[in-house]
Amino acid sequence: MIRASFTAICLVLFLCCSCWAKPNGAKNKKPKQVVPAIECDVRAGKINLPEFIVKCPAHCKETKQQVYGTGVFASISSICNAAIHSGVITNSGGKVIVRKMAGQNIYKGSNSYGVRSLSLPKWRESFVVSVGKPKRGVIYPSTLDYVPSRPTYVKTSQKDKSPAVTTALPTTAAPEPTTTTTPEPTTTTTTTLAPTTTTTTTTPPPPPTTAKARAAIHKVRDAGLRRPEAGSAIRRQPSSPVGPAFNRVQPAPPERTPTMSQSNPAFPRRDWAPPSFPRPDWFPGVRRPADVSYAVPDSGYTWSETDTPEIPARDHRPDISEFERWYYNFGPYPPRSTDSDGSRKASLDSTHTRVEPVDAWKPEANLYESGFSVREQEPVPRALEPVSQGDPNCKVDLAFLMDGSWSIGKRRFKIQKDFLAEVAQAINVGVAGPMMGIIQYGDDPVTEISLKSYSNSRDVKSGIDKIVQKGGLSNVGKALSFINKQYFSDANGNRGGAPNVAVVLVDGWPTDKVEEASRLARESGINIFFVTIEGPDDNEKQHLVEANFVDKAVCRTNGFFSLPVSSWFALKKAAQPLVKRVCDTDRLVCSKTCLNANDIAFVIDGSSSVGTGNFRTVLQFVANVTREFEISDTDTRVGAVQYTYEQRLEFAFGQYNNKAELLNAIKRINYWSGGTSTGAAITYTAEQLFSKSKPNKRKIMIVITDGRSYDDVRAPALAVHRQGVIAYSIGIAWAAQDELEYIATDPDKEHSFFVDEFDSLYKFVPKIINNICQEFNSQPRN
Repeated sequence: MIRASFTAICLVLFLCCSCWAKPNGAKNKKPKQVVPAIECDVRAGKINLPEFIVKCPAHCKETKQQVYGTGVFASISSICNAAIHSGVITNSGGKVIVRKMAGQNIYKGSNSYGVRSLSLPKWRESFVVSVGKPKRGVIYPSTLDYVPSRPTYVKTSQKDKSPAVTTALPTTAAPEPTTTTTPEPTTTTTTTLAPTTTTTTTTPPPPPTTAKARAAIHKVRDAGLRRPEAGSAIRRQPSSPVGPAFNRVQPAPPERTPTMSQSNPAFPRRDWAPPSFPRPDWFPGVRRPADVSYAVPDSGYTWSETDTPEIPARDHRPDISEFERWYYNFGPYPPRSTDSDGSRKASLDSTHTRVEPVDAWKPEANLYESGFSVREQEPVPRALEPVSQGDPNCKVDLAFLMDGSWSIGKRRFKIQKDFLAEVAQAINVGVAGPMMGIIQYGDDPVTEISLKSYSNSRDVKSGIDKIVQKGGLSNVGKALSFINKQYFSDANGNRGGAPNVAVVLVDGWPTDKVEEASRLARESGINIFFVTIEGPDDNEKQHLVEANFVDKAVCRTNGFFSLPVSSWFALKKAAQPLVKRVCDTDRLVCSKTCLNANDIAFVIDGSSSVGTGNFRTVLQFVANVTREFEISDTDTRVGAVQYTYEQRLEFAFGQYNNKAELLNAIKRINYWSGGTSTGAAITYTAEQLFSKSKPNKRKIMIVITDGRSYDDVRAPALAVHRQGVIAYSIGIAWAAQDELEYIATDPDKEHSFFVDEFDSLYKFVPKIINNICQEFNSQPRN
């Protein structure tokens, strides 16, 4: 009996220990992280998660998907190429952790790890990337929630008998019902995604939650003018309690593009139109939708559900340019003020209403009406004042940096303003001529007048009269950094086709260093002038923060870009000489940069040893180098020669003045096949291309060969060197190293490259671009 009891007790204890051990064992078991895979073209903004982990495929760098920013990227950037640009992964792919951030005011482009990122003035959302190794205990989502692409809508007419119809927007999450309230105060019709389920209820809708599916935003246009029935929820009254409302979140203004998106009522969401010319799609790898020079950010619509009062939208067209947005805000039809008392509100006739998406903008629609507001009558538009065209012989984007430091005093600050007004009158500001802006600097720079603020000299003078002195130090270096990074931007009125000119007014000398900031501004194409009033004498030069600050800052040190003034009372006399200099566009040499001032000739080996497949790889390399430059008849021009025993001019300088056309011309080059006469090809290139080069262009020759030449290359190479041609040689596989060094410009290490196989050619694209820019920027400035 005792033995049986003891056995039973042991059995119970054993079972208890087993039950306790199972959960502990399960608790110690580490869950497995599932990493979803994405394509190279997936943008961070298309994934609706604040932080997630993904796996990128290999060879994303070749797809050239756009990246905007450095370190912190705009959400329209490719995740995988941003990770390569940051050095998180290589071109072979890998895991990446993505974390969303708030939008930035500016995204600076750069070239890193073979990926060139573009600049962007502003975007609504950012993200950063890091190595795809989750911290201990952190599990990221195993599936990705993508942002839905387009909402749907339904029109109702007088023939429709139902009071209201609502179509729910499909999402990646589980479908949930959406609700539209009819003019009857207590009736609500709800249609779910199920095709046969329709219910009617008198209870109010439940409060919104974050998990609720997004809905399309609709607005109601009224055909009649009856007073709305009591309790109508079509337009919320100011005294009514604030309920959940869907508000449209507009992105930042996109960069300028060659084409404008056209409105189409058949699509609620409007996308960017394709470029005028298709990008070559013959390269291996994932296709890009367009060339980099014509690529535009996505419209980037997002929809948020918030508990905020209704705010009328000023503009229903998110894809108009910054200049058009400014024109509509200050042009002949300014936005009208809303009715504060709510006494004048048009009625809504349910039998004559139609539901349309907010973004289906029509030309006859009022740009400044919000979603549900209806006016009884249109106000009489004011007469449009004639827009000044300005002086077409002085088409420059001109920015003055005026000294607002305390050392200048109020009296001399007034003299400075009078001088600027005199300049504004003399240059004849206009949209087809010069546009003028002003930055006041002290401790920090402040924009007083942007380039798009005024379009005639009279308005500029009125704006100058309103400027108030800020005070502080004379930090000219900080002001030069400001105009380079922020002021000369598309969003601020920079026209792109006009030279950028900055005139710095300095009382005495700066209180910070200007050399580095000036160098970066010059390399960005900004022509810097200095007007020094009462500069330092010999005894005062010992107090300077930076000696010879004028020569270190101006575009060239030949005296054209510096204008010393002996006293403040003589400043007004310097207005006319300064205007003549800034309007002499032929001498604004700093407008030319390393990317827009070249004649580049590609000399391509088409011998039988190359082969058809490798020849296409060489053409891809040529296209990748070409894509980095600004192509036009006044900017960089490109020509190409293919050679075997003989030579053939594929296209000459200026034959294609558009980047897309030029890339398509490179695509159409046919493989020739034959022997290898590199020396004769160099001589032929000098005769057919460089003899017709423009005098203000830098002549660059890039020779690509895979073997030893049958003829001598020394004499032809020396001849083109004497003509001022900068020669690069790229050898592949069986190319002779000594011949590559003869062809290349000294130093050989900077101009001669060798690879074992054709597939490695892409590695030298950033190296060649960097060398070209370094040589251009290191030219003497006298």
